[in-house]
Amino acid sequence: MIDLVKKYDVPVPRYTSYPTVPAWDVNAFQLEEYKGRLKASFQQTKEEGISLYLHLPYCESLCTYCGCNTRITINHKVELPYIESLLKEWKLYLALFGKKPVVREIHLGGGTPTFFSPENLRYLMESILDSIDVHPDYQFSFEGHPNNTTYEHLVALYDVGFTRVSYGVQDVDFKVQKAINRLQPLENIEKVTKAAREIGYTSVNFDLIYGLPFQTIYGIKQTMDVVKRFKPDRIAFYSYAHVPWVKPGQRAYSEEHIPEGEEKHKLNMLGQALLIDMGYESIGMDHFALPEDPLCEARSKGRLHRNFMGYTESRTNFMIGLGVSSISDIGVAYAQNAKSVEGYRAKVEAGEFPIFKGHLMTVPEMEAKQLILDIACSARIQMRDVLELNSEKYTAFNQMVEEGLIEKFCLNYQVTSKGMMFLRNICALFDAYYEPENGSKLFSRAV
Repeated sequence: MIDLVKKYDVPVPRYTSYPTVPAWDVNAFQLEEYKGRLKASFQQTKEEGISLYLHLPYCESLCTYCGCNTRITINHKVELPYIESLLKEWKLYLALFGKKPVVREIHLGGGTPTFFSPENLRYLMESILDSIDVHPDYQFSFEGHPNNTTYEHLVALYDVGFTRVSYGVQDVDFKVQKAINRLQPLENIEKVTKAAREIGYTSVNFDLIYGLPFQTIYGIKQTMDVVKRFKPDRIAFYSYAHVPWVKPGQRAYSEEHIPEGEEKHKLNMLGQALLIDMGYESIGMDHFALPEDPLCEARSKGRLHRNFMGYTESRTNFMIGLGVSSISDIGVAYAQNAKSVEGYRAKVEAGEFPIFKGHLMTVPEMEAKQLILDIACSARIQMRDVLELNSEKYTAFNQMVEEGLIEKFCLNYQVTSKGMMFLRNICALFDAYYEPENGSKLFSRAV
C-alpha cells in the first residue's frame, strides 16, 4: 500500500465541480449569456427545487490552516451591512427568475457564520424565507465554531428550519491547535454538541483534518476518542491542503513539522480504521456517516450527489452562491462572485451581479461532469467511458485494475474498498483538463 501512496500522492482536484475552477475559460465567459442560461436553467428546476449557499466570510481570528475566503475582524458592526448586500444580491436573482423559487437546500458557510449574532442570522434567514417556497423535503445546514456557537445561535437557526450543524473540530491535541491558531477546549465541543441535540437538530457533523502540523498517531487517537464519546452523525475527515503560496497564513509554521508521505498516510489509515471500528461507513471522498444516516441510504439507493457543499442526499442541479467569492453551479455554467468584500459590495450596491468570472459549459463537459459525479458518488465506471480514454490514460486505468483499485463489475467497473482512497486519482483519468505536471501549484495532494 505504501508504494501506491507514493505513486498516487500527487496534486489532484477534489472534484466538487467539473471543469474545475482553474480550467474555466474565463475569456469566453459573457455575463449576458450566463444570465440567459441562468433563467432557462431555473425554469427547468420544477419540483426538485434549488440549492442556496450563503458565504459569511468574517472570523475574529485567523486559523492558519484554513484555505477558505475569510475576512478577519473583531468589529461586529460589519454584520448588518454585509447581510443587506447579500439580500440585495438575492433580489437580483429573484428579479431574473420572474417567479418564486422552490428551495430545497440552504447552507451557511464561511468564514464563521456564528460570527454573526443570533438576531442577525434570524433576520437574514427570515428575509430569505419570505421570498421563497420551501421544498417539503428541505435540508438547512450551517457551519459552527465550537468556541462561539451559542445556545441562542442554535435556537435562532432551528426556529427558521435548520436541523443540521457542522462543527470544525479539526484536532483536539493542544500542540496542533496552538500551531493552527485554533484553541478550542473539549468542554466547548461537548457543550455545542449536546445543545444541538437537546434543541432538536437531527444531524451533527464533525470536520476533522489529518496532516496538520505536529499531528501524531497519539493525537489522532485522542481525537477519535472524542468522536467515540460524542458520536456525531457524520464525519468529514480531510487531508490538510498545504498551499502557502495561496494562503500565506500557512507560513505560520515550518514545513518540517507537517507530516507527509508515509507518516501522513499512517494518520489517515488509523483515523479511517477507528471510524470504521466505531460503526461509521465510508461515503465517497473523505466522508463518513453512521448506518442510519440519510447519506448511507442515499448511497445505497444511488441518490447520492456532490457539489460545492460536499455530499448531499437531495440532488439539485441548480445551486446559487450568494456572498463574497461564492460559486454558483446552474448545471450548464458556473459563476464566481468577487473575492474581496469591498469589490463584492460595490457591485451589489450598484445593482449589478457581483460576478467576476465564470465558465459556460459545453455538452462534452456536461457529460464528463456526470461521469465524474458517478465515480465520486457511486464509485462506478461505465465500460463505454473507459474505452473512450486515450492510450496513455487507458494504460493508467488498466494499471489501477492490476493494482486492485478498480475491479470488473458485470459489464462495467467498480472502485474497490482499497481504491476509495485514490478516488480523486481515478476521477482525474476522465478529466480532459488535468495535467499532472501543472498541478503542483493548483491542487492539494490526493492522499
